[in-house]
Amino acid sequence: MEAFTNSLLFHGFDAYSHAFPPSIFCNSVPSPSPITLPKRNLFHPAARRNILSRKAGGHSNLQSSPDMRSLNKLEEDNYRDFSMELKDKNDFLTIADNNNLISICGFGSLLSVKSARSTFPDLLNFRMGILNNFRRVFGHVAPVFLERGIANIETKEISSLSVEPCHGESIVITIFEISLSQVSAFIEREHEFRFLAVTPISLEGKPFPQQAVVCSRYNDKEYHSVRCKGSEEKYHRRYGQYNINQIWRDDIFPCRLYLRHCVLAARNLGLEAYDNFLDHTYLGDRKTTIRQYLALKPDIMEEEAPDNLKNRYGG
Repeated sequence: MEAFTNSLLFHGFDAYSHAFPPSIFCNSVPSPSPITLPKRNLFHPAARRNILSRKAGGHSNLQSSPDMRSLNKLEEDNYRDFSMELKDKNDFLTIADNNNLISICGFGSLLSVKSARSTFPDLLNFRMGILNNFRRVFGHVAPVFLERGIANIETKEISSLSVEPCHGESIVITIFEISLSQVSAFIEREHEFRFLAVTPISLEGKPFPQQAVVCSRYNDKEYHSVRCKGSEEKYHRRYGQYNINQIWRDDIFPCRLYLRHCVLAARNLGLEAYDNFLDHTYLGDRKTTIRQYLALKPDIMEEEAPDNLKNRYGG
């Protein structure tokens, strides 16, 4: 146990002074290339050859971005343009409908209706939508993967997903409603995230009449002060007991079973959602797409979850 605990000591860039990395407001985005893919071949051959050739030449695009720095004033203004932050339960009241229902955006495991119902048994109106000017990033440590024994500390495959603003990006999401009475449990379960009120659009391009909540990137400084109210005891209960001293990082990789689950869930939604997930979900470097990453690590999609987690991580 001591060896396991010691192995959980994390080091990375100083997230205390980084609300968001500068690259989140990107000016260009990759273009998905929709094609029908064989069941066991999840990647375009040309993209795979390109990535593997760079790897053979000694150049890896899996390195951390070297120019991480604080947001400037313009970036902060753009961030506020996209959304409104919901800091507590009272803020959630502002986006509830007349039936006291709150809309939730799913972008990772909640792309799966099975996973969504396991978390929110009484959810209503599960459907697909699009969230403009956001992208998915594997950039934070998830304690639940450590608790369930599916994180690989040595390889840094310990990350879950969040979203963050990015000009020009669009992600396919799921949307559903939960009752206002479930908001406290939602906040507790998604404790490490910044909650944003956003306006998704339908697949036909029409804005939804009600704003929805999405779990966005936070930062360590605000997490300590806002979520944990400056309490070391609260932080220790959630992260410190695992010797995690930094949550939001750019040098970690997706938890393998979780990534596989998200890819399968996206594929089950259809080709548009599947291609969008592969091409608009990034590692912490904000450069490497999941399509490129899985081209380097195709064995991830061949792994099976342990029996006790097959239903949770089965896509």
